[in-house]
Amino acid sequence: MVAQKKVALACSVCGSRNYTIAANPNRQERLEIKKFCKYCQKYTLHRETR
Repeated sequence: MVAQKKVALACSVCGSRNYTIAANPNRQERLEIKKFCKYCQKYTLHRETR
């Protein structure tokens, strides 16, 4: 059994890496999604980091 590769989602406001997701090799662009940032205390845009 092989472990999945993971990538982090970083907050675009404060830069903290709050979430991790499984890497998808078929995805061409970096994922951008609105998620709650516990440091900013609001929903902000999070971008996939590699």
